[in-house]
Amino acid sequence: MSTTESAGVDAPISGCRPADVEPVVVDGSDLESTAPEYLRDLKSALSAENYQPATLSVDACFAEDCSLATQEEADRLRGYVRAAAFLGAGRIELAVDEVAEPAKVEPALAALAERADREGVTLTLTGEADVTSA
Repeated sequence: MSTTESAGVDAPISGCRPADVEPVVVDGSDLESTAPEYLRDLKSALSAENYQPATLSVDACFAEDCSLATQEEADRLRGYVRAAAFLGAGRIELAVDEVAEPAKVEPALAALAERADREGVTLTLTGEADVTSA
């Protein structure tokens, strides 16, 4: 962990120039795997076609009121966070449409957001579910 404050994005982008790439949203359900070997080949293929993954979009389901099921889903989603970082996507978007027990899901999502932050990926939540406990 760095003890110095970041200067922000102004300095690194001040000398930027346009690139001939198209940012794309990759749907997690379209990935065959989150294994590094597969992701390496996918990243190379996307680059060859002038595509840059900007966001990885994933459906999350916390429909069971079960701590083990919540942990299994969090583990699955952690694989997608790693995949987003590996692909160079700056964001992972989780669509959460069903939550059985927000009190169990909220800490799992907080840990997932922390992991995403450590990986340099911004986690955003979308969907219909309320993931905050009362």
